[in-house]
Amino acid sequence: MLIVIAWAFLSSSGIFSEFLLPTPAKVFKSFLELCESGELSRHILASSGRVFGGFFMAVIVALPLAYFFYHSPEAEARSKLTLEALRFIPPLSLIPLLILWLGIGEPAKLAIVFLASFFPIYLNVFSGFKQINSAYDELSQTLRLTKLEKFRHIEFPASLPNIFTGLRLGFGYSWRALVGAELIAATSGLGYLIGDASEMSRTDRVFVGILCIAVLGIAGDQLFQFIGKRCTPWARNKW
Repeated sequence: MLIVIAWAFLSSSGIFSEFLLPTPAKVFKSFLELCESGELSRHILASSGRVFGGFFMAVIVALPLAYFFYHSPEAEARSKLTLEALRFIPPLSLIPLLILWLGIGEPAKLAIVFLASFFPIYLNVFSGFKQINSAYDELSQTLRLTKLEKFRHIEFPASLPNIFTGLRLGFGYSWRALVGAELIAATSGLGYLIGDASEMSRTDRVFVGILCIAVLGIAGDQLFQFIGKRCTPWARNKW
């Protein structure tokens, strides 16, 4: 509320021109116009589809890979340098290359989201497995648990808080990377809406796009946090 009050004061006081900082009322009016025309829902659906598509692919690759490397230290050591090198390459810097390889369609955007969200998920999940108390290994041997039983009753529950932390971080990174990709090569999506509005000098629409991204990001993060609390009651101090 304080941010909105400060925003309204600065935009109406003349300190900033309305072109640079439109009033909340003008932004809300643009929001209603975009809703009525159906344009905003189209952009939100396009961006959300790309985010969840790339994010889901990152999850189904990162989780098994982290578990495999946890049980295969030699394979992890051999792959570590390659993964570290890829981790330090910003996904947005790969846009020109991905466009050459995959074109300007959906595959390139999904690849960018995948690359952005993969490493936060993988690193947190791998760290969660590594932090499992070694005494549990002795316990599983004493109880003669199979690999599946050990994973179900020991490894998965112990690493679950880290899994949800990785999901929250990966989800945030996926939005940031996608919007950057849509600013460069897209015909729909919130990033495209922001870029197109900027070219048309519609700062009010730029604010609408930015605020939509913020709301969707917060909603997704709160959802992961809520599910994490429900699924890991023994680790509430981490939330």
